[in-house]
Amino acid sequence: MMMMKMMMKKMMMMMMMMMVMMMMMRRMRMMMMMVMMMMMMMMMMMMMMMMMMMMMMMMMMMTMSGPMYVQKFDVRVILATRQFI
Repeated sequence: MMMMKMMMKKMMMMMMMMMVMMMMMRRMRMMMMMVMMMMMMMMMMMMMMMMMMMMMMMMMMMTMSGPMYVQKFDVRVILATRQFI
């Protein structure tokens, strides 16, 4: 779970950087383009994080117990992702 915290910190840093960049580029015509790009990047990051988490959890569940547990966990993950997006 330490990894998760690290990821969150990284995400926060990224957010800050983006905010600064937007502040700088406020007067420019490229603002909208930049925003779109940032949004896309953020979405990609989220997806990657979700995938990583799922993989890790799956591995843990597999080692711990049989397929039933994994299935239950699957449902939970899907619900979580739905809320997240």
